[in-house]
Amino acid sequence: MAQRGNNRQVTFMAEGDYAVYLDKLKEYSAKYQVQAHVFVLMTNHVHLLLTPSPEKGDSQLMQSLVLYYALYINKTYRRTGTLWEGRYKSTLVDSVRYFLTVSRYIELNPVRANIVLHPAQYSWSSYRGNALGGVIRFLTCHTCYLSLGRDAQARRSAYRALFDEIIPSHTLVEIRDVTNKAWVLGDDRFKQQVTIQSGRRAEPLPSGGDRRSKTFKRSTLD
Repeated sequence: MAQRGNNRQVTFMAEGDYAVYLDKLKEYSAKYQVQAHVFVLMTNHVHLLLTPSPEKGDSQLMQSLVLYYALYINKTYRRTGTLWEGRYKSTLVDSVRYFLTVSRYIELNPVRANIVLHPAQYSWSSYRGNALGGVIRFLTCHTCYLSLGRDAQARRSAYRALFDEIIPSHTLVEIRDVTNKAWVLGDDRFKQQVTIQSGRRAEPLPSGGDRRSKTFKRSTLD
């Protein structure tokens, strides 16, 4: 899932703002039974990689989080008007093929933005939990992450090694496109499964794919 500030305006003005957002993410992920795996909070947008509950918990989480944080910012900084740029964007992700790539894509945002040289230098992402063993209590280890090693140390080491590889430019474009247009991120077989189970096309058509199938186990990229 991805959410941007209106007209790309700044949405996090101080360190306390980041802390408030993460505190509410922790609260709402527990309330709506959503597993949060990866995140990054940038100055004017956020990315989340989630596994939702069957009851569309991801939608409930985002609606609550977006509303609460907008009210918090308006009250704290005595402002009015829209904080976020419309509804958040999301896409269905083929976990087996793309989970770890999308994880790197998210946690490398501060590097691509030339804020830091390495994701370990950025405070407001899940990298310190997934790669360094930092305590982020609301993070849940996805099965793809758990498959990296037999124990926590081995998994963290293998995860860090993934960041030595550059994500191909065409993959970056693909991830951005499917997120912005609500397509499905996966191979043809995965898209066909989504189409069959959802009754909607998963190909890059204007109508997009069904991102909310109750019966299909998935992760969503915010």
